[in-house]
Amino acid sequence: MPRFFVTSSQIGAGTVRISGEDARHIARSLRMAAGETVTVVDETGTEHTCCLTAFLPDRVEAAVTESHPTAAEPPCRIVLYQALPKGDKLDTVIQKAVECGVAVIVPFESSRCIARAKPETEEKKTERRQKIAREAAGQCGRGLVPAVLPTTGFDDVLRRAKEADRAYFCYEGAGTVPLGALWQSRPPQKGETVALVIGSEGGFSKEEAEAAVKAGLLPTGLGPRILRTETAAAFALACICCLSELTIYEDPEQNEG
Repeated sequence: MPRFFVTSSQIGAGTVRISGEDARHIARSLRMAAGETVTVVDETGTEHTCCLTAFLPDRVEAAVTESHPTAAEPPCRIVLYQALPKGDKLDTVIQKAVECGVAVIVPFESSRCIARAKPETEEKKTERRQKIAREAAGQCGRGLVPAVLPTTGFDDVLRRAKEADRAYFCYEGAGTVPLGALWQSRPPQKGETVALVIGSEGGFSKEEAEAAVKAGLLPTGLGPRILRTETAAAFALACICCLSELTIYEDPEQNEG
């Protein structure tokens, strides 16, 4: 079922008003008609099953037939800090991170980044990245659209990340503890914030790693293999999903296959 994100102001008296690009997508790309059904999600994470009722020049209207809280969001709020990779790799990181349940994505520059943010293009790039996140959220059934923030610096990342309930600094150097071990030693409680910091193609310098530890971040290993930067975020987020969301069934025989 097609899925669209709206604000609470677009919902009233059992009717949803869908406008802009989403309305054009419903009418022109999907060629939907009155009587067909879509899912609409508001900023509170409430899903509304809606029956299309009217196609107007500036909007599409639908009647709400059922509403319930979304079950698609992870138990903790995950903020991904991703060092700028080369080329269009960040697009892939954003898409996969959204699918894995991230709440916020913050690109940043570190000392070993080859790619650098350009002030004159940063606003347009942030808008495009936000659009990628929105499309990914709709495709995978999320209950919210993760925010993609403008590119920042490494010092700002440390300042923000240390405010999280748990902050993991992914590093391939010595002195790290496996992510699974850190998680199991004190798993975040429901509703807590988890920060995940990922380096660029060249990783982090020793000085940056020392600064992260001094700031209170936990140096974390992602296994014995060196992961590409566009793989590391999705891998770490998938591990967190496994540790926090996927549990052993009480009746294995009933859930075979």
